[in-house]
Amino acid sequence: MKIYDFKKMVGGWFIGNFKPSSLRTKKFEVSYKIHKKKEKWDRHYHKKATEINLVIKGKMKIRGKIIKKNQIFVLRPKEVADPVFYQDTHIVCIKAPSVIGDKYIVK
Repeated sequence: MKIYDFKKMVGGWFIGNFKPSSLRTKKFEVSYKIHKKKEKWDRHYHKKATEINLVIKGKMKIRGKIIKKNQIFVLRPKEVADPVFYQDTHIVCIKAPSVIGDKYIVK
């Protein structure tokens, strides 16, 4: 058994094709993120990856839809993420596949 310190992971990402990682794989990525109320987040999309997001706590809006605790939203490749955080929002995100550099900022 190996134990990892979550605080040493970058940006909440702890599984995927990057270092540090508790499991290095190209198949998928997993993160646990806490977004603060009114946090500014770049509008972006992925060309290859699908993102599955579970809201653990909080309330946000993305792609014109209000998302709350216990809801899951899925962003397919090329769908733009434009989040607005109405409360501190805790999200578990799974992204597949794990492709380095597959994040494109929309100006």
